[in-house]
Amino acid sequence: MEKVVLKRTSRIIAGHPWVFSNELLRSPKIFESGALVEVYGKDGVFFGIGYVNPQTLIAIRILTRKREEIDAGFFKRRISAALSYRQRFFEDRDSFRAVFSEGDFLPGLIVDKYAGCVSVQMLTAGMEKLSEIALEAIADVLKPSVVVLRNDSNSRGLEGLPLEKKVVLGSIETLPVIKDNDAVFEVDPMSGQKTGFFLDQAANRRAFAELAGSGTTALDLFCYTGAWAVTLAKKGVSVIGVDSSVGAIAQAQRNAELNGVNGRCSFVKADVFDFVKNEVKENRRYDCIVLDPPAFVKSKANLREAARAYREINAACMKLVKKNGLLATSSCSYHMDKALFTDTLRLSAKDAGKTVRLIEARSQSPDHPILLRCPETEYLKCFILEVS
Repeated sequence: MEKVVLKRTSRIIAGHPWVFSNELLRSPKIFESGALVEVYGKDGVFFGIGYVNPQTLIAIRILTRKREEIDAGFFKRRISAALSYRQRFFEDRDSFRAVFSEGDFLPGLIVDKYAGCVSVQMLTAGMEKLSEIALEAIADVLKPSVVVLRNDSNSRGLEGLPLEKKVVLGSIETLPVIKDNDAVFEVDPMSGQKTGFFLDQAANRRAFAELAGSGTTALDLFCYTGAWAVTLAKKGVSVIGVDSSVGAIAQAQRNAELNGVNGRCSFVKADVFDFVKNEVKENRRYDCIVLDPPAFVKSKANLREAARAYREINAACMKLVKKNGLLATSSCSYHMDKALFTDTLRLSAKDAGKTVRLIEARSQSPDHPILLRCPETEYLKCFILEVS
């Protein structure tokens, strides 16, 4: 294994698992993309083993701080530890994020478990190079009947990797049905956003549904396959879900039927911004609104533009909420941090002419663990607000 020497060590000493290209003593261009390397300081201190990518700003991602073999046994230990962590708070749940990249000390690897099906993402060149032993460990620890590779994330393009989707074990002719809170959902791991379902909002959906109250009315904006809408409907709320995707709307309707709440759920295919503007124009009002958009902020470069979009859509939603009604609003953009999100909502309240109180500031579900020494692992903000 080749050695890499750092000229700057403050980040890695602080426990962050990334090494940037400008922290290296020599250019990483001499290394093969995805190769394993040992990382040292100029004084010869060993910092760990990681994999390198000479094409990206993040030149090295640390896999371990110890001298150990990066083999199937290594992956089995890490995945088993990730599973044990989740068993502390999930008990008998059969569907959850089983591996969350840096949050589980396996940078570049995402594993979502949907009952007997697992959906796997290899996001980096280094993890792609280790994919064979990683998949062996996933099969050994999680024992799935179906394994899907969802290697279609745009981040793979930045790593110089092709985009692909394929089933590598079993068949998905019958889609997995998972339990989430008090509801069940059919998940298509080969299509849609992320790996087929938003597991990270599970606890937030439950918390908001408890507050909403039976007999109330709600909007679920950017509803995708209806997780928020169905969860609310199970509590007696009448919900309209809105999404621009024909496929998502069809799956949302199917999920409402699976839960016997199709009488309380209706779904509309529309551009959410246009739909909300029209609702404001028509002077309609709802007891509660869920606003869970896709990431508006793809990079720091478009942060200002994205903040304007968050401000506009949140202001419109605040106008649509009845007096003392509820708004659950989210941002899954890492670059839109909690402070900026709070400021944006403050401006939205001003624009809407509303008084807004923060009931609860929430984050991602605990199967998406946040590594405090790697703030990039905390990305989801979900604020539950009272609007008057």
